Amino acid sequence: MSEPTANPVREAILELTEAAGPGKSISAEQAARAVSEKNFQRVLKDVRAEAIRLHTEGTVLIYRKGKPVEDPKAFKGVYRLGRPAVS
Repeated sequence: MSEPTANPVREAILELTEAAGPGKSISAEQAARAVSEKNFQRVLKDVRAEAIRLHTEGTVLIYRKGKPVEDPKAFKGVYRLGRPAVS
């Protein structure tokens, strides 16, 4: 059986949010550019889909206007991604 293929979008989101640190966030564009600088706009849809999965898992939060979204499948507009605050 072969190993699961790596997900570059997931890896980019996790690496960038980790590097940003607690209380800081990254834009979806930053994650998309980390995957493909030249074709980042094509990657934005994949970033959103992976962000929703990570938010559902509780690994990364999706922020709108500085607050975590309640329903990750229903938010609209510009968003940012960050790690949950550690208490």
